[in-house]
Amino acid sequence: MTFSLHPSLAQKAFICDLPFCRVLLEDNADYPWIFLVPRKSNTRNMCDLTTEERLKLMREMEVCEKAMIEVFHPTQTPVAIIGNMTPQLHVHIICRFRGDMYWPHTIWGVRARRYLATIRAQTIKSIKEEIENQCQKLLS
Repeated sequence: MTFSLHPSLAQKAFICDLPFCRVLLEDNADYPWIFLVPRKSNTRNMCDLTTEERLKLMREMEVCEKAMIEVFHPTQTPVAIIGNMTPQLHVHIICRFRGDMYWPHTIWGVRARRYLATIRAQTIKSIKEEIENQCQKLLS
């Protein structure tokens, strides 16, 4: 069986493929937010990954979190694995800023502004370039 995205993840903007995960952008102009989705079929939970695959995921999470920090300079980068709405394993990495509209509370289910197309394209380009930079540093 080949890898495919759950329909709710397939709607996200593609950033890049890492060796193990696909990286996607949430359309949220208020809170820079990406997803890492392991490119493995039938993966709902962490226990569906082998130990080696979990280590690959953790390394790619580090790459992406550091990339988000470099691009956006957030106060905090919450990282979460929640699958109650989308039953495919995916990792959220979100940039939060002290003083943002909901700081320090959660932003789950909060309505947000969508990116303008040109800003979304530039955001994707910036994140992708920094992920590539971090890969050279951390995955070499």
